[in-house]
This record gives sequence, C-alpha cells and structure tokens, in this order.
Amino acid sequence: MTRKLKRSYKFALRSTLYITLFTTFSLSILLYFFGIENYFIPIIFMVVCFTFCFFIIQFRVERFIYKRVKRIYDDVTLLDVSDFQNHPITTDMATLTKEIEKFATNKKLEIETLKIRENYRKEFIGNVSHELKTPLFTVQGYILTLLDGAMDDKNIRKKYLNRAEKGVERLIYIVKDLDMITKLETGDLNLDIEVFDIIELVQSVFDLLEMKAAKKKITLAFDMTYANPIMVSADKERIQQVLTNLIVNSIKYGRENGTTEISIENLIRNKVIVRVTDNGEGIDQENIPRLFERFYRVDKSRARKEGGSGLGLSIVKHIIEAHNEKIYVESEADVGSEFSFTLEKIE
Repeated sequence: MTRKLKRSYKFALRSTLYITLFTTFSLSILLYFFGIENYFIPIIFMVVCFTFCFFIIQFRVERFIYKRVKRIYDDVTLLDVSDFQNHPITTDMATLTKEIEKFATNKKLEIETLKIRENYRKEFIGNVSHELKTPLFTVQGYILTLLDGAMDDKNIRKKYLNRAEKGVERLIYIVKDLDMITKLETGDLNLDIEVFDIIELVQSVFDLLEMKAAKKKITLAFDMTYANPIMVSADKERIQQVLTNLIVNSIKYGRENGTTEISIENLIRNKVIVRVTDNGEGIDQENIPRLFERFYRVDKSRARKEGGSGLGLSIVKHIIEAHNEKIYVESEADVGSEFSFTLEKIE
C-alpha cells in the first residue's frame, strides 16, 4: 500500500518541492535586500507553501487524470467489457496500464477465436450445402426426366424411381446424422447406461457387416480367442454405432483380401481399450488432426464415391466423449490405421 501511495504522490511531491524551494529562495533574497533578518519567516513560508502546493497539485493532477481515464473506461464500457464495469476507476497509471494490457490480450484472443470459428462456420456451411446438393440434384434430375415423358416407359420409370429413392435415402441419412451430432454437441441426447459384454457386441457387429466385408474379401476377426466375457458400462446402442462406423470405414478404405482386427485390452484397473486395426491405405499425418471434423474427408472424390454422410467419425468422437472416455487414432500411409477408445470395465 505504501509503495502505491509513493508512486501516486511522486509527481506532486517533486513538483511541490521544486516550487517551495524556488519561492522560499526568492523570498529569502527579498528579505535580505530589505534588511529583514528573521529566519522564522522563510521557514513558516516554506511549510505553508509546501502544504498548500502539494494539496493543490495533487488535487489538480488527480482531477486531470481522472477525467481522461474515465473517458477511457466509458469508451471501453461501450464494448460491454464486464471486467471494466465491475472495477472502480483508478487513476494509478501502472494499474490502468495493466488493466488495458489485460483487456487488449483478452480481446486479441477473442478475435482470433472468432476468426477460427468463422472460418470453420464457412467451411461447414459449404460442406453441408455440397453434401445436400448432390443427392438433391440427382433426385430432381430423375423426377424431371420422368415428368418429361420417361414415366410412360415402365422399365425406365421403375429404374429412375429406384435411383431417386436412393438419393432421398442419402438425404435422410445426412439429416439424421446432422440431427444426432447436434444433440450430442448440445447435450440433448441422453445416454442409456447399462452393463453388457463388449465381446458379444463386437461379434454382433461382425455378423451385420459380414456381407459388406465379403464384397471386398476383407476378413473381420478378433486378435485372439476371448473365452470369457468382458463386461463394460456404457450405452450399448451408441457403442454399437461407434463400432459399426469404425469397422465400416476400415472396410471402405481397406485393401482387397485385407483384414480388420478387433482387440480388447485392459488399460488400467477399471478401464479397457478397444482397438480397431486394419491394413488398408492408411492416412497421411497432416490429415490426422482434422479426421474428426464434420464432413472432413481425406480423399474427397473417393470418399463421396464410397458413400456415407461424412459425419461418421465426428459422431464417433462425440459419443465417446459423451461417455467421458477418450478416442485415439494412429495411422501410416500405405500401412494401415488403428482407431481405439476406452470404456469403463465392470469386474
């Protein structure tokens, strides 16, 4: 506190001292010329002058600084800055400088964050419009062709209606995924936590995707024989969706005659880690940080040809994080990829 007071009054003390010394010296010379030899007069004058000057200077300086600093606070308050609104106005320049620097730093971070979000928003809107535009135009094209007279041909009518139906299904698929990811991000999707056998769930996913894997001659298998069940606590339906999305991706981007392998390992006492490993084309390192972004595709042309909404990995990430668990990815181009996530284990 003493240090702050000394800083605050430094200017006034110095100015007062200079004025007092000058006026006292001038008075002493005048008294000497007039032949008045009274030492008490200069001393009393010096005390009175010092006291009077100090308070006048201090008051004027405080008022001068206060008016200008208040203007700064008023201007900053217009920006709706709560930090400045909640603090009393200070005339201490060191404190003011710190507050302004802190404000500037926070604003800089806020602006940078807004720029990142704006770029992400633009990219997201562009991706959404592109994903919806393709099936919409496809459906529109088939319908217009039918309306132009193709519906009179029974074979063409059936073929085009089937293709239009596939386009509508893709639209529904994208909208459902968008709805789910929105609920996951806002916390509106409640998890139905239960205890189940993860080995049994993986096997059921294998059974569902067996024909899809067979088309590319990809083998779905465990890394070893699991004689005993491994019980975990999670939302069974959501974890099935996670496994399905990861295994479907491994099939899409896997090589013919390749393998997709699932392993479940103890991580710590009450955690297991589920690994989905393939020997497919792999992912370049520069693409890995963005893998879980909505609509992000490593190979856009091939990914769209393979189908899907482009939201699968983003949904996987949000489901795992909704369980307060972690998801990891390791990949090497032309070698393969491994996606893994943790779950709570029940002994």
